[in-house]
Amino acid sequence: MELLTYTVEEVAAMLGTARSATYEAVREGRIPAVRMGRRWLIPRERFHAWLNGATTTDAA
Repeated sequence: MELLTYTVEEVAAMLGTARSATYEAVREGRIPAVRMGRRWLIPRERFHAWLNGATTTDAA
């Protein structure tokens, strides 16, 4: 069974960014995420849609 979310640490590794910078982007809403108690979870589908949109926008 495939999980529906990524952790901030997983996203940081995929993006090649520091964990602290990724947490900051999540808190500021630049990376789509939801807060579950004390944890941030990044929905896989929303993350990949955001990433594809960010790549297309940045390249234009």
